[in-house]
Amino acid sequence: MQENQPLPVGLDFSVNEEKLKNIFKQQVDYFNSGATRPLKFRINALKQLKAAIQQHEAEIEKALFQDLRKSSFEAFGTEVGIILKEIDFTIGHLEDWAKPQSVPTPLMFFPSSSKIYRDPLGEVLIIAPWNYPFQLVFGPLICAIAGGNTAFIKPSEEAVHTALLVEKIIHETFDAHYIYVVQGIGAEIIPALITSVRFDHIFFTGSTMVGQKIMEMASKKLIPVTLELGGKSPTIVDASASLDYTAKKIVWSKLINAGQTCIAPDYLLIHSSVKDILVEKIRQQISSMFGSNIQHSEDYGRIINQKRFKKLVSYLEGAKIISGGTYDEKDLYIEPTIIEHPSMEDAVMKEEIFGPILPVISFNDHAEVMQWIEKNPFPLALYLFADDKKVQDMYIQQVRFGGCSINNGLVHIGNPHLPFGGVGPSGIGQYHGKFGFENFTRPKSVMISKSWFDVPMWYAPFKGKTGLIKKIFKFT
Repeated sequence: MQENQPLPVGLDFSVNEEKLKNIFKQQVDYFNSGATRPLKFRINALKQLKAAIQQHEAEIEKALFQDLRKSSFEAFGTEVGIILKEIDFTIGHLEDWAKPQSVPTPLMFFPSSSKIYRDPLGEVLIIAPWNYPFQLVFGPLICAIAGGNTAFIKPSEEAVHTALLVEKIIHETFDAHYIYVVQGIGAEIIPALITSVRFDHIFFTGSTMVGQKIMEMASKKLIPVTLELGGKSPTIVDASASLDYTAKKIVWSKLINAGQTCIAPDYLLIHSSVKDILVEKIRQQISSMFGSNIQHSEDYGRIINQKRFKKLVSYLEGAKIISGGTYDEKDLYIEPTIIEHPSMEDAVMKEEIFGPILPVISFNDHAEVMQWIEKNPFPLALYLFADDKKVQDMYIQQVRFGGCSINNGLVHIGNPHLPFGGVGPSGIGQYHGKFGFENFTRPKSVMISKSWFDVPMWYAPFKGKTGLIKKIFKFT
């Protein structure tokens, strides 16, 4: 929290387990009543949510500025606008997603037909992070509503102004027995929630370390989880890349939200033949976008709190800084900073940076690139700038990643037709669009047989029937 943005007065982050249990029981009863199942109910809830967001749009923008110094453009473009589009997309497709899917039935079961139904999960817990404190609450919630579930929401206390506004929007729009927001210190309230009641699903967005702890707690009750985590997302610049275009895209995607994006380009791997030229173009683009005095730019954000600020500054100690490097702790400001040729053993190359610091490494061949990438767990995102189709295909096939943008940055997250999620330590499960609906429902298999026809072969005694059943299994 920036010093010039004091905490709201009267906050109470104490944990009242009895109250939580009572509201959870109300949600269980409400879900069991079947009220959330009809598509008409779900679509109406999404429309109500959209109207509430639009009504509070100015307040949302203000809260995001207070928490992260987001500009109005960035607040709408990366938070509010994405959610409004996702609601519209979901409303427009929900009926089709929810239709029972007819599937073939083996002839040996004649006369029967088979369908897959999508069943709501039940009571879900959504735990959101601080870096996109609006979008990453409501994105999963849209999917949960579309799936026919009830929900508990735990926004991040680090982005407290947005968290309180989320609570206001939800509690003005929905009854607590349907959707409820619980505030609190994450390290206290989340264990209390998971241990005191049994959710049917937990959806968490945040760090890998915290995700591991949540999965461990959930496993004791066999609660399935979706974990949207992070990691070091490499950006590869091939010799065939268009450098002016590439520089703009790298600066834009790295410095949105002051680099505090889970899929931000974490480090650059640049072909040695274009490295110096591209670095200079990146410097020029930073100046073009944010001016000569970046700290005074209305379009450049701030680090969320002192703890994160100090962590980021520690990456600069002993680093070879070739651009930027200034910071102001009181303002939680860190200048966009480029560091050159860090060691694989440096902390900045072992940990997700999550800030406006960009390590640059040059390479001569593909093997060097793979050596750097494979030093860390599978990335949440991969970025490749290359006009050579063979180079594109090579990296798509050889690198394991959650999602990828080629000749662009971040944009794959904005396509609701694409699943978003990690692989291995960068995440478990996917969402957005239909994939989100499926994540918050489960397939329920149904086979319906006709009673007017029966095959005596299935019943004992089985003497003399073995040859027949072998033929049936072979030919049907």
